[in-house]
Amino acid sequence: MNALVVDDDFYVVTALEKKIDWESLRIETVYTAHNVAQAREILRNHPVHILISDIEMPQGSGLELLAWIREERYDVQAILLTNYADFNYAQKAIELQSFEYFLKPIEFDKLMLIIQKAVARANEQMNREQAVQEGYYWKRSRAKRLEHFWRGLIGSCASSPPKPAAVARSAEEEQLSYRLDDQFQTLLLNVFPRDGSMGKEEKSLFDFAFLNVFGELFRHPGFSVETVLEHKDDNRIAVLRWNGPPDDGRPLTALCASFIEKANRFLKCDVICNIAPPERLESIGRGVKRLLDLDEDWVRCRNRTFRTEQFRLEAPAGYAPPDLSRLEELLNGNRPAAFLEETIRFLRDRSGDGALNKTVLGLFRLDIVQLVYSFLKSKGIQAHRLYTGRTNDTLLARSLDSVEDMEQYLSCLANTAMEYQVFAERPQSVVEQIKRHIHAHCGDPLTRNSLAEIVYLHPDYLARLFKKETGVSIGNYVIQARIEAAKRLLATTRLSVYAVASKVGYANYSYFSKLFKHDVGLSPNEYKRQAGT
Repeated sequence: MNALVVDDDFYVVTALEKKIDWESLRIETVYTAHNVAQAREILRNHPVHILISDIEMPQGSGLELLAWIREERYDVQAILLTNYADFNYAQKAIELQSFEYFLKPIEFDKLMLIIQKAVARANEQMNREQAVQEGYYWKRSRAKRLEHFWRGLIGSCASSPPKPAAVARSAEEEQLSYRLDDQFQTLLLNVFPRDGSMGKEEKSLFDFAFLNVFGELFRHPGFSVETVLEHKDDNRIAVLRWNGPPDDGRPLTALCASFIEKANRFLKCDVICNIAPPERLESIGRGVKRLLDLDEDWVRCRNRTFRTEQFRLEAPAGYAPPDLSRLEELLNGNRPAAFLEETIRFLRDRSGDGALNKTVLGLFRLDIVQLVYSFLKSKGIQAHRLYTGRTNDTLLARSLDSVEDMEQYLSCLANTAMEYQVFAERPQSVVEQIKRHIHAHCGDPLTRNSLAEIVYLHPDYLARLFKKETGVSIGNYVIQARIEAAKRLLATTRLSVYAVASKVGYANYSYFSKLFKHDVGLSPNEYKRQAGT
């Protein structure tokens, strides 16, 4: 298989030649051209399967080259490069059946994956005629039938494992050459994409890379990979079919360890591998159900491999909480690092084999949350408002996904409490923030409750703090701020007195006028006339 790189920039061509691992892509020859005319000449004289071309070139664009390729009916997978996210370019590229439209500057790891997919597509086209004769479409449809069979079986296991007769009937309907005594083994892979990984930003490319890494590693003379299904977000189930008696499990554990290492390094994600024991097809539902129950009942450490035999799936014997009085003492002593060290040590001690029962962990989380909330309440801080927001909600929702996720949630919980307690103990900072808000929003409804929400404090506590620092109540300070704002508007604008009253938060003109005269000594109209506006 051959490739052609076309770009008027010599350095871009050189970079693509050197930085793409063409040998691993099974590309034998890489031709290069610096304009459309040279590219056409190469295409006329050499077989080219993959084209990587810039769009903007002085002697003819990449889109013109692709249009010519389509007219000449060359079977070429085209990847177009451009500096501009221009919709018209993208639309034209789609019309000309380009394989991919890629924005510069070039990210070589992503481009490598795109070329890999283009090579796979080119191989499909090259083998299509022969594939018809050799039953390629039958094989391809078999993959779909395999996916349909296993997705149905796994889906039914969520409630109860299907009976052997139902499994046999489903295999027959999908025309699969399975026997009820065939040996299978299932793996549940929990995936945790890290920040900045493709798993969070470009899922389709990540899925492609994930399956490639898995397929390359899980090659074993004793079994074949029947299918890999996405069970739910970031969870995948792989089904292995043993060609003979299953081995003792050590090679599979080693493969999982290798996969975790490659996923960490190349896919920038953490993984938990969960292995069910081998089962005959007639009873495979038991293994799948055990895997799903394990995922529901246990929280595990990342980047480790677990076997379902390690876990009891019945209810835990009981929950013994940590030393809550000691933790409370650390909070009150403003020692968040020691507090976190104690809580995380408790977690690690309870997960000696790398896992914790979710029921137990949920009770532990509840104890810690109540402890922190009680601490904040004693400081006049409204914890339920302090922890409202996307970051906290996300961390809370994920806290039972892994031991590391629970540790991250606890760190956020404790550090936020300590940081805000320090802020709340600086009355001047709190009062200044309230003052700034009042002056910036004097036309809005300003109540003691609404102002307390801004700084996450209890309204009574804020009222006492404000009066102590300023010598006036919050209500009187709001009136003063509004009168000052009204004086500025009356003296500097042509707004009517009614409009000014509304702008500073008073719908009742009479009430506004009464407050204004009491404070200024003049009515609003008198003040306006005196100011000459």
